[in-house]
Amino acid sequence: MTTTSISKNKKIVLTGGGTAGHVYPALAVGEELKQSYEIHYIGSSGMEKNIVQKEQNITYHEIDAVKLERKLTLKNLLIPIKLFSSIKSAKKILKEVQPSVVFSKGGFVALPVVVAAKKLKIPVVSHESDLSMGLANKIILHYCDFMCCAFEETGKGNDKIIFTGQPIRKSVLNGNKYNLPFLPKIDKSKPNLLIVGGSSGAKFINEKTEDNLEDLLKFFNVIHITGKGKNNEKTGRINGYIQVEYADNMGDYLALSDYVLSRAGSGAINEFLALNKPMFLIPLSKSCSRGDQIENAKLFKNLGYCEMLEEEEYTKALFMDKINNLIKNDKIIRNNMQKSQIIDANKKIINIIKKIERD
Repeated sequence: MTTTSISKNKKIVLTGGGTAGHVYPALAVGEELKQSYEIHYIGSSGMEKNIVQKEQNITYHEIDAVKLERKLTLKNLLIPIKLFSSIKSAKKILKEVQPSVVFSKGGFVALPVVVAAKKLKIPVVSHESDLSMGLANKIILHYCDFMCCAFEETGKGNDKIIFTGQPIRKSVLNGNKYNLPFLPKIDKSKPNLLIVGGSSGAKFINEKTEDNLEDLLKFFNVIHITGKGKNNEKTGRINGYIQVEYADNMGDYLALSDYVLSRAGSGAINEFLALNKPMFLIPLSKSCSRGDQIENAKLFKNLGYCEMLEEEEYTKALFMDKINNLIKNDKIIRNNMQKSQIIDANKKIINIIKKIERD
C-alpha cells in the first residue's frame, strides 16, 4: 500500500485497470472529488499502479488480478480459486478503508473489488466506455447499483444503466501546446497530424505510418506517439516527423494537433470528439479483440466524426484516400462534432455517486 492521502470526512475507492483507458477516466472522476473525499485506488501491479502512483493525494492498494480468458484454455480452471483470493484481499482493504462508495471503471482488475463491495453492502457505481459491454462489466452489472455508459445505445432497455458520457480529465481538455519542447521545430505552414496507438502503442499503426510517411509529410507535420520501446531510430531523423514513446501530457499534444490518427478505444475517441479533432480511426482487429473498437469506429463514422479503415481492408492507396477525405471533409466533420452536444460526464457521474453513497 502506498499512502499519499489527505484527511477527509468521506472516502471513495476507485478501481479499474489493465489499460490506460480504464484508469484515466477513473482518475477524471477522482480529481473532481479530491476536495471533499479521501481518494483510494485498488488495482493490480500492472499499468494502473504506475499511473496512479504519480497522482497526488491518492492511496494505492494492490491486489492480485484475475484475467478472464474468452478462449478455451487450462488457465480458466484456476480462475475461481484466484478470483476467490482476489475478492478476499479486496474485502480486507475495503473493511480497513470504510469507503462511502466505490467507483469502478471496469476491467478484470475491478471485478473482485466490486464483488467484495457488494458483500460488504458498499454502494457501487460502475462505468462502461465501449458501445458494447466488456466481459468483466457484464459480470459487474449484476453487482453494482448503477452502470454509467459513454454511448446512449449501450444502456437502452436497462433501467440500471445510465447514459452519462465519457469522463475526461481536465488536463486533456485544457492542454497547452507551448509545453511541448519540440514546438519551435514545427513547420507552421502545415497542419499537424497526431498519430497515437493507445497507451502501449500499436504495431500495425506504427508500421503503416512508416510505410506512408513520405506521403503524409507532404500534407502534415507528423507527431507520432509510438509506445514505449517502439521508436524507430531511422525514421526519427526525418524532417517534419517527431517521435515520442509515451506522453503523460496528452492534452498538450491534442492542443497542438489538427487531426488525429488513432485506434478506436472509447476513452481516446471521446477525448478527440470533445476537442473537435477530426480523426482517422484504425480499430483493433477482431482477430485479437472482441471487436469493440470496430463498433466504436463504425458508430463515429456513421455520425460523421471520422474516417475509418479496418486492418483487413488496408492498402497503401486506400490509406491515403482516407487521409485525403479527412482533409477534404474537415469542415463537415468539425460541424458534425460541434452538433454532438457533449455532456459533462464527470458531473453526471458524481451526482449519481453522491446520491447513492452511504453515510
